[in-house]
Amino acid sequence: MAWKSWRAARRRRKEEALERPRYGWIWKPLLALAGLYLLVTIALGIWWSQPPAPFDVEQATLERRGEAAYAPAARGTVTVATLAETVETLLDKPGGYLRNDIAPPGVWLDNMPNWELGVLEVSRDLARALPGMTAAPSDHLEEARERLEGDDRDWFYPSTEQRLEQAVAALDAQLGELGADRDGFVPGQGLADWLERSAARLDDLALRLAASVGSHEALTELAVEAESLPPRTPWYRVDDIFFEARGTGWALAQLLEGVQRDQADVLAESGAEAEWERLLAELARTQRRLWSPVVLNGSGFGLFANHSLVMALHMTRARDLAAQLAERLAEPPASLAATAEVAETPPTETLPEESEEAEPVEPPVVEVERLEEEVVEPPPEGLAAPEE
Repeated sequence: MAWKSWRAARRRRKEEALERPRYGWIWKPLLALAGLYLLVTIALGIWWSQPPAPFDVEQATLERRGEAAYAPAARGTVTVATLAETVETLLDKPGGYLRNDIAPPGVWLDNMPNWELGVLEVSRDLARALPGMTAAPSDHLEEARERLEGDDRDWFYPSTEQRLEQAVAALDAQLGELGADRDGFVPGQGLADWLERSAARLDDLALRLAASVGSHEALTELAVEAESLPPRTPWYRVDDIFFEARGTGWALAQLLEGVQRDQADVLAESGAEAEWERLLAELARTQRRLWSPVVLNGSGFGLFANHSLVMALHMTRARDLAAQLAERLAEPPASLAATAEVAETPPTETLPEESEEAEPVEPPVVEVERLEEEVVEPPPEGLAAPEE
C-alpha cells in the first residue's frame, strides 16, 4: 500500500513539473552573456576613446598622390592632401566615426564624439576658404565643401560617413589636377580669411571653456569680460567642451603645417614665420596627456586642477596669434603678387608704336645682298656687244 502511494506521489510530482515548469536555470547563461557583453563594450569604449596620433603632412601627401608623387606639384598640393587626410582620419581611426552611433558602445561615449566635432568644424573652415585660394573656380573644392556641410549626426542614408567619403574623393580628385602643368593656389590669397575664421572659432571655444569657471574673478588673467560669457556650463558638459577644444587644436595644427609647406615663401616675405611657429607650439600644448581619468573643474590653487581654465588659456593665446597672422597676411607681399600676375597673364605680341623720332630700322644683311643681286645695271655703250 505504501509502495502504491509512493508511486502515485511521484507521478503527481511529474505532472506538476510539466504543468508548471521552472526556468530558473536559463538566467545563469543570460547573465553570463550580458556580463561578457558589458566587459567587451567597456574595453572597446576605452580603446575607441584614444585620440589618433598626428600624421606627417609630407608623407601623407606622397601617399595620396601615388605615382604622381615623383613629379613636381603646384602650390596648394600639401594643403589639399592634409585636409583630405584629416577628414579621412575620422573614418579610419579606431571605431570609425562615432558621433552618429545609435548602438553601444558608441552611443555611450561622449569624449570622442566631441573630439570629432572639433576636427570636423576646423575642416569645414578650411574647406570654405579653399575656393578663395585658387586662381580659377574648382568644382571639386565646391563639392568637398558641400559634403562637409551636412549634418554630423546622420546615421541613415545618406549617412555622415558616406558624405565624408565623398568629400575625401573630391579632394583627391582636386589633388590629381594640381600637377606641375596646372595653375595652383595664388600666393597668400585667402590665408587671411581662413585665419580670421580660425580665430573666431578659437575665441568661441575659449569663452565656452571659461564659462565653466564658477568665479568670474578667476578669468582676469584671460582678459575675459563677465558680460561676454555664455551661460555657465553644466557640470556634465564640461568634458564635452574640453574634448571639442582638443579636437580643434589637433586638426588646426595639422592644417597649419600643410599650409606652411605650400606658403613658405609668403610667410618668409611677410615676416610671419615666428608667429606661425608660436601658433603651432600653442596648439601643441592643447594635446598634452590628460593624466586624470575625468576632466576636473577645480578652482584657484585647490586640491583639484581646473582643466577647462588651462585649455581656455591656450585657446586665448592661439586666438590672438591667429588674429595677428590674419592682419599681417591680409595683403600678400608685393614681389610675390607681381610674380603671380605675370604668371597668370598670357604673353601677347605688341607692335611698337610709330613715332616721329624713331630711327629707321635697317633690313637684315641677307635681304640687302639679295636686293643687290636682283638689281643689275646695264653695261656702258662702249662696252656693249656688237650687233651681228
